[in-house]
Amino acid sequence: MKNINYILNGILAVAVVILFVLQFKSNKKSGEVQSFVKVGDSVKYTKLPLAYVNVDSLLTHYQLAKDLNETLLRKQENSRASLNEKGRVLQGEMAEFQKKVENNAFLSRERAESEQQRLMGKQQELQQLDQRLSSALVAEQQKMNERLRDSVNSFLKEYNKTKGYHMILSNTAFDNVLYAQDAYNITDEVIDMLNKRYQAKK
Repeated sequence: MKNINYILNGILAVAVVILFVLQFKSNKKSGEVQSFVKVGDSVKYTKLPLAYVNVDSLLTHYQLAKDLNETLLRKQENSRASLNEKGRVLQGEMAEFQKKVENNAFLSRERAESEQQRLMGKQQELQQLDQRLSSALVAEQQKMNERLRDSVNSFLKEYNKTKGYHMILSNTAFDNVLYAQDAYNITDEVIDMLNKRYQAKK
């Protein structure tokens, strides 16, 4: 009788191990991320409620990010072109002033000093304009970054109402997430849905 109990217990143990292996393999094939939680004497499978978004890919493929970036680049180019043009004009005036000084073309020393002061004032104005334009571009970039962040955050709040993640991480070239299974990566889905929402608003 004892031998029969041992044999039955052995068969049951083997059956449990086989079921465990089969269950683990089928879960792995489905792409779901599983973890094992021990509850009393039994082991349960649970999907971890975590996900991450690759921010580099998001910024490269999200149309709003591309549009904002193009707008900022255009403003930078316009600022640079305006500064360069004013700088060329000032350089021309300074070269002309230098020629006049060398040729004694000014009627008086006071007139030469007055012209020099005027040119120095223009140079100072140009430097101040450069600083103002740079500050304006930095402020514009911050505003655009905030708009982008608000767009992604508000989308993720809506998105997560049906997904039920406890945490969605950002990842920039593996800065924050050093390793994660592909099932945790929701970047493509998020980009696709963000672009659809952005096009609908346009």
